[in-house]
Amino acid sequence: MKSFVIGFLFLIFGAANLEAQAPFYEGKTIRIIVGLPAGDVYDLYARMLAEHMGKHIPGNPNIIVQNMAGASSMITANYVYNVAKPDGLTFGSILPSLYFDQLVGRSEVKFDWPKFTWLGSFEKSNNLLYMRSDTPFKTIHDVTKTNESPKCGSTGTGSPSYYLVKLMNESIGAKFEIVTGYKGGQEIDLAVEKGEVDCRAFTVTTYFAREPFISWRKKNFVRVLFQTGKTRDTRLPEVPTVQELIEQYKTPEGTKRMAALVLASGEFGRPIIATPGIPADRVKMLREAFSKTLSDPALLADAKKRRLDIDPTSAEDLESLAKEVFTANRELIERMKTLLSK
Repeated sequence: MKSFVIGFLFLIFGAANLEAQAPFYEGKTIRIIVGLPAGDVYDLYARMLAEHMGKHIPGNPNIIVQNMAGASSMITANYVYNVAKPDGLTFGSILPSLYFDQLVGRSEVKFDWPKFTWLGSFEKSNNLLYMRSDTPFKTIHDVTKTNESPKCGSTGTGSPSYYLVKLMNESIGAKFEIVTGYKGGQEIDLAVEKGEVDCRAFTVTTYFAREPFISWRKKNFVRVLFQTGKTRDTRLPEVPTVQELIEQYKTPEGTKRMAALVLASGEFGRPIIATPGIPADRVKMLREAFSKTLSDPALLADAKKRRLDIDPTSAEDLESLAKEVFTANRELIERMKTLLSK
C-alpha cells in the first residue's frame, strides 16, 4: 500500500512538473492587430509574419491577423496599450509616426510611446509623394508657384499622407491642400483614380510592391515629386529628397530641426509592438523569434515574391529611438503642434 501511494504521488508530481515545463505558447494563439485595412502593405507584412513566426517561438503557437483600422492606426495603438492583456499574446502593427500625436498632446492618445514592448521592424520606411500626371504639376517646384493648390488625400495627422505634405508646405513653401477622413490608402488611391484628389504621400515599398501602382507606372498615370531618405532610392534616381529640397530652398534652421524630428519616423519603419508589462523572459523569446523570422529563408523568399522589402531594425534600437524622440525641446514641440494643426 505504501509503495502504491508513493507511486501515485510520483505520477502526480511528475505530471505537474511536465506541465510546468511545457512552453507558455503551446496550444495558444497570438493575434496581430493591424491598424490599417486588409490589403494595405502593413497588413501584408503582418500576414507574412503570421505565416512564418510561429515555428520560431517555443510551443509553436498559432498566429492570426485582425484588422482594426481607423485614425491612422491610433485605435490599434490604444487597444494594444490599454485593453490587451500583458501576456505576450497580442501584437500591434501601427504607423511609425504616431509619436507625433503624443508629443503635441492630442487627447486621443491613450498610450506612452516609449513604454510599448518593441519587437522589431521589417524595414526602414522611406516615403514618396505621387501626383496624377495630367495635373499641371510636373515637379515639386511647380507646387510652390501655383495659385490652384493640388489636393492630397490623407487618413489623418499620424500618416505620411498628412505630415509629409504639411512639412513640404512649411519647409519649402509648397501649396498643397489636404483632404482628410479616408479610412486607408486604398480608399485614397480610388479617390485619385476618380479625380477627387490629385496626390498621396506614403511608403516607397508600397509604391513598388502592389497594384494599382504597377499598372499606373506602366500607363504613366502618376509621377513622383519627392522622396524621403538620406539618399535617393535607386528606383527613383531623378526624384529629389526632402533633405535636398530643404537645402535648395534655404529652409530656416528651426524648421530644419523640426523636419529631422518628423523624418525620424522613417527609422521606426514598420514596427511590431506589444503590450507593456509582458514578463521579461517572454519578451526576450518574442524578440529572438522576430529576429529569426526576418532572416528565415522561407520568409525572405516569400517577401521577394510579394515585392516586400526586408531591412530589419532590432527591438533594442527601436526602444532607444522611442526614448530619444521624446528628448525634443519645447520649441520643436510647439513647431510640430503648428505643423500638425488642421
